[in-house]
Amino acid sequence: MSASPIRKIVIVGGGTAGWMSAAPLAQRLGKVCEIVLVESPEIGTIGVGEATLPTIRFYNRALGLEGADFVKKTQATFKLGIEFKDWGHVGNRFFHGFGDFGPPIENRSPHMHWLRMARLVKDMPSYENWSVATVMARKLRFTPPSGDQPSASNAYSFGYQFDAGLYAAYLRDYAVARGVVRIEGMINEVEQHSETGFITAVKLKDGRRIDGDLFIDCSGFRGLLIEGALKAGYDDWSAQLPCNSALAVPCARVAQLTPYTRATAKSAGWLWRIPLQHRTGNGHVYSNAFTSDDEAARVLLAGLDAPALDEPRQLRFTTGRRRKSWVKNCVAVGLAAGFVEPLESTSISLIETAVGMLIQFFPDRDFRPELADEFNRQMAVRYESVRDFIIMHYKITRRDDSEFWRYCANMPIPDALRHQIELFRESGRVVVYDPNGFTEPSFVSMLMGLGVVPRNYDPFVDMVDIDQLRAHFVRLRDAIGRTVEAMPDHIDYIARHVAAAPVPGLIVNPPARTQ
Repeated sequence: MSASPIRKIVIVGGGTAGWMSAAPLAQRLGKVCEIVLVESPEIGTIGVGEATLPTIRFYNRALGLEGADFVKKTQATFKLGIEFKDWGHVGNRFFHGFGDFGPPIENRSPHMHWLRMARLVKDMPSYENWSVATVMARKLRFTPPSGDQPSASNAYSFGYQFDAGLYAAYLRDYAVARGVVRIEGMINEVEQHSETGFITAVKLKDGRRIDGDLFIDCSGFRGLLIEGALKAGYDDWSAQLPCNSALAVPCARVAQLTPYTRATAKSAGWLWRIPLQHRTGNGHVYSNAFTSDDEAARVLLAGLDAPALDEPRQLRFTTGRRRKSWVKNCVAVGLAAGFVEPLESTSISLIETAVGMLIQFFPDRDFRPELADEFNRQMAVRYESVRDFIIMHYKITRRDDSEFWRYCANMPIPDALRHQIELFRESGRVVVYDPNGFTEPSFVSMLMGLGVVPRNYDPFVDMVDIDQLRAHFVRLRDAIGRTVEAMPDHIDYIARHVAAAPVPGLIVNPPARTQ
C-alpha cells in the first residue's frame, strides 16, 4: 500500500462528465477516500448530444448497472449506428453500423473480397448488405446479440440514445449512495501552493473552502482549473473542423423509433436527429462564418419531423483539446479537456476513456510526473484519432454547392489522415493508428460511403475460387436476411422489455418521414 494515498478527491462540475467521473471512483474508493463533487445550479449543462458508442455498455457493466433499469430511467432507445444523408454529395445515403461485414475469408478482410466480386459480378449488391447492423436499421428491428458461436445473431453491437440529463442524475444517485458528497455552490477562487503551483483548495462565493489532494476538472469549456489556474494551453483545430456553433431543440416523439441516429449534411454544417422514448433530440452544428444564426435556426426547425417543444438553444465552441489534460494534481475530463463535435457520438466515449485511464494511472499524493505523462500521451492519441476520423467526413466531398463545402474540400488535413485516405483509395487497405478507437469496418463504412472506391485490392483474394466466393456471399446475405426478419421491431422490443414510465402530457406524432 502507498505510504501517501490520496485522501480526498474534489470534482469540480457535475453534468455527464462530473458524475461519470464520480461513479467509478466512488465504487472503488468510496470506503477509503473522501470524494466531493461541487456543482452550481447557475451553470447549465451543455448536452448537445445524447447518443453513444457501444463502449458505454462496458462502462455501465463495470459499475454493475442493470441494463433494463438504466434504459428505463434514462428514456433510452437502442442505437445500431448512424445514418448519413447528403454527405459526399447531395442525395447520398449510407450507414455506419456497429459491427463488421462478415468474417475474414482466407485471413483477408471481407471488404477485399467484396471489391473483387464487385468487378466480376454485374449489379453486385451493396457491401452494406453484409452488415447485420445496417440491415437491422433499415428494417427498424432490434434485439440484443445472442449466442456463443459466431453468427448473424451476434455479428453486431449497439449503443444507446438517451437523455444525458437523466443519465447524469442516474449516476449521481449511484455515486451519492456510495459516499460521494454533493456540494452546491459557485466557485470564485482557486487556491494554489505558492511554491509547487499545486491546487490546494477551491473557494465558493459564500466563503466555504474545499480542500483536496486530487482535483478533477469537469467545469466544461471554461476549464476553470486546468486552464484558468494551471494554464495548460489549448490546441485549436478549427481550421480543419470549421464548425463552431450549434443550435439544439427537442421535438415531440414520433411513433416510429428508429434504432439509429441520423446526420444530415446541410449547406454550412449538419443536422442531428436522436429519437428517445419521450422526445426526439435535434440539433444543427454549423460554422457561423458561412451562415447566420437566424438561417441556421430556420434550417434546423424546417428539418424537424414533429413540433418543437422549446426554442433552440445556442452554443459556441472551438474544436480542439488541452495540450495537457493532467497538470500537477489536476485532471480534466469532458469538455474541460477538449471538444470534438458530436458527429460520431464520441463525447461520452472520451469521458469513459479519461476516467478509465485515471483509474489505471491513479496517483498517490506524490503525483509522480511519469503517470501524468503517460495519461497525457494516451489521451492525445485518442483525441487526435477522433479528430482525424471526423475531419475525414468533411474532407472527402464532391459537394460544391456552398462556400462551406468548397472550403472543406480544399482545406489541408493532417498527414496521417491523408495517408489513411490514399492508402485505401489505392489498395483498399485500412491503417488504424489508435487500436482503442474506430476500427477497420468503421473506416470502410465511411470511406466507401463517402465515395472512395479503391482502385485495387489485396492480390491474395484472387486465390479464392470465385464460385465458392460467390456462394459464400449469397449464403451470408441470406442468413442475415432471415435472422433480421425474425427479430422484433425496435419499438416493440422497447415496449415489451424496457419501456420507461409514461411522461405526463407526452405527445406522440405519426411515424417520422424516412425519405
